[in-house]
Amino acid sequence: MSKEVDSYKLGNIQVIISETDDPNKFNVDCNDGTYHSEFTVRKYEYENYKRHMNQKIKNGYKAQYEEESGDSDNA
Repeated sequence: MSKEVDSYKLGNIQVIISETDDPNKFNVDCNDGTYHSEFTVRKYEYENYKRHMNQKIKNGYKAQYEEESGDSDNA
């Protein structure tokens, strides 16, 4: 099992950062109880662009809820 590097709450989204087999990448696991998302990010990006990554996570979850409710502007 991969070692957890960091975990934190981003609003109602639980974010868990863990190691991967590649020493230059981390696994990012996001779960808000309704939606689950998982992706990898380069270690450099996590260490230097964490704020940007967190904003993308929040926007992704917001868009998912908008799609579900039909409030999307893609008409």
